[in-house]
Amino acid sequence: MAEAMPELKCAWVSSEATKYACTHWHYSKCLPAGKLFKVGVWEDSRFVGVVIFSRGANNNIGKPFGLEQTECVELTRIALRDHRHFVSEIMMQALRKLKETNPGLRLVVSYADPEQGHVGGIYQATNWIYTGTTLPQRLYLINGRLYHARAIQSRKPKNMTESQFVKLRWKNAKRVMDMGKYKYLMPLDRKMRKQIAPLAKPYPKKVVEDAQVKEERGG
Repeated sequence: MAEAMPELKCAWVSSEATKYACTHWHYSKCLPAGKLFKVGVWEDSRFVGVVIFSRGANNNIGKPFGLEQTECVELTRIALRDHRHFVSEIMMQALRKLKETNPGLRLVVSYADPEQGHVGGIYQATNWIYTGTTLPQRLYLINGRLYHARAIQSRKPKNMTESQFVKLRWKNAKRVMDMGKYKYLMPLDRKMRKQIAPLAKPYPKKVVEDAQVKEERGG
């Protein structure tokens, strides 16, 4: 007889629990920038992680769609430990929680990173709209970790250039370019879905089957 699935619950969670989940259960080992909407995930009474939506790192994220900053957020982290439910199910329940408590939101943007072996299987499984790849962006490899150029710019003094600051602060830092990321959109109302539907492109097909199984199970 198959073991019963635990009850899945998503609710707002503390900053401390959010930080713990990101630093222990997400490959980035850090919190995203900007204002955070932190949705905790429980299976029965066991805390298994967080889904984070954020606003602030890119003030113009909604601009291409005619949206104000308050109408669009980015899904920036799905940080989970071992769990029973599919990642896609967890993500969609977190989205419902976000929408219920933020009625002004109209669009969620997210990215899949091919450098991490991701193609967006969880987004494809839940009918997000794929719009293509982003342009390659500037990164810095510092002490074995990658930092986005925006993170560097937010730290540097106003009287220094980005490269001057990096050379002064981290002598062994290496400047690199990423491959670009797969971009997905989730409209939160029918009007927005109709607006962005013409942007849809065929889902990335490279090793979709293997990658989707890995992402669905949280690997």
